[in-house]
Amino acid sequence: MTHIPFAQDASAPAWFKSSHSSSGDGNDCVEVAISPTTVHIRDSKNPDGPRLAVTPDTWITFVNRAATW
Repeated sequence: MTHIPFAQDASAPAWFKSSHSSSGDGNDCVEVAISPTTVHIRDSKNPDGPRLAVTPDTWITFVNRAATW
């Protein structure tokens, strides 16, 4: 994944997406915003749509398992 940019507005999450994508235009990704207590996840094609929120430990477990698939 790419680095996490700093948010201009501290109240707005700083969303970023993986540097790897299933399509050439980079639109087939999830986006992630990390705060100290929550990792927010959304579809990059629908940024105003539903979002998931998980703990950092849950996100780390998911990423580690996904890397082995």
